[in-house]
Amino acid sequence: MQLRENAQWGLVVPTSMGIRITPENFAPVHTADRFHMQVTSAETNVASVPSYLGMPTLVLTNFVAGSPISAMIRQNLRSRGMYYLGPELPQGGPWGYRHQFNIADSGYGNRAPRVWNDRAGEVGLELSAADFDLDDIFGRQGVKILHMSGLVAALSPKTSTFCVELAKAAKAHGTVVSMDMNYRATFWKGREAELRDAFSQIASLADILIGNEEDFQLALGIEGPQAGGSDLASQTESFKEMIARVRQAYPQAQFIATTLREVISVNRHLWGMVVWGDDAYHTAEPREIGVLDRIGGGDGSVGGMLYGLLKGWGAEKAMQFGWATGALAASSLLDYGAPADEDQVWTMWKGNARVQR
Repeated sequence: MQLRENAQWGLVVPTSMGIRITPENFAPVHTADRFHMQVTSAETNVASVPSYLGMPTLVLTNFVAGSPISAMIRQNLRSRGMYYLGPELPQGGPWGYRHQFNIADSGYGNRAPRVWNDRAGEVGLELSAADFDLDDIFGRQGVKILHMSGLVAALSPKTSTFCVELAKAAKAHGTVVSMDMNYRATFWKGREAELRDAFSQIASLADILIGNEEDFQLALGIEGPQAGGSDLASQTESFKEMIARVRQAYPQAQFIATTLREVISVNRHLWGMVVWGDDAYHTAEPREIGVLDRIGGGDGSVGGMLYGLLKGWGAEKAMQFGWATGALAASSLLDYGAPADEDQVWTMWKGNARVQR
């Protein structure tokens, strides 16, 4: 995969920032009286792995002027080593703009996680290419990879247009385009034709396509994997066949990835991956991982794969690193993987959980 040389930014992500609140001690939301509050977005979850490992990362977003939540978000992004650009929009009174809230029950044991999205009036609905100098960002400054998520692309008609325009500007300046489908039925309801068109436009420009079987089926209309055996390992070939259909529909894509997950209990998952890249299929066979909080695990795996590609690694090595950063994110109460260094990630891939002194 040819990355732009001498680019200022390794990774650029457009996003709508928000706040996640989660009960302490893994309690259900409806019985809890103490909550942990943290900054979140799927796209910055992805970007955290490269930023923690020293890659220059830029976030494109909107802020609410004068908001203490905006101040908290800025401080959090700085603490993760991320730069950011974006306009401040006036709140417009108590019923005006705000940053979205994500209310999450992490689950425990056999009690499944539950997530409530409270996104009415979020400032990210107004994301617009007119608020960013795309020729400066992608042209004069330079970007190696633009990574987008279906969550932002499906927020509103304006953000769909925003993501399409970003992808076109990136391609015009030699930037690699990455897209994680991240299909959400609640975002698509009543907008299926409109969003299918936007997602297909972005996918036709993407060098990297990522999604699970439902994402590719529902966002792009690709036939999903056929029913295989009772376990993930026996279903691998059907996932490869699905990826082959994605390749046929979008032949310009050089790297296509899907994650494999089987939930044994909330805190025990089988985690695997199938990737097509370097003209071959690569598989991380499903292995058991311990899960403290599953939210953000998929984003963590994407961040690790993109980091590997930014480092110039082959598809198989990037996949292995992404498997491990996904497992790393799931081992934390954060929404993202925050690796101390590459060695910590490779130790997870090798299955070595012994203490290091």
